[in-house]
Amino acid sequence: MTNHYHAVVWIDHHEARILDFNADEAEAGKVTPKHKATRKHAQFTGRASWRQSEDAEFFDEVADKLAGAGEILIVGPANAKFGFLKRLQAKHGAVAGHVVGIETVDHPSNTELLEYARAYFRKADRMLPQVD
Repeated sequence: MTNHYHAVVWIDHHEARILDFNADEAEAGKVTPKHKATRKHAQFTGRASWRQSEDAEFFDEVADKLAGAGEILIVGPANAKFGFLKRLQAKHGAVAGHVVGIETVDHPSNTELLEYARAYFRKADRMLPQVD
């Protein structure tokens, strides 16, 4: 999917929205898990917790869509972004090496997500040392 240098993935346990972009254009994609997310039960109390189970197949499919991106920003509202990063580091080292940030972002539209990501990368690029 990645035809541009930058990519942002907004991820929760129900979907991943991927935008790869440059200053002038963007391409959007979406991945949904094959299985419905389930809650884990607390080991001793038997009560359901708010922690969703991790879906390795879902995370792997998202990682495949990000292959080839130069810089990747991972965002999302809760813990799925951290589970996804952990899966990248364990099974998709080449993709994990291109992750430059992980941020908490609620539920933006694709337009808002693109604006957020462009602003993030503009700020990150200004922090790089200038080479003459």
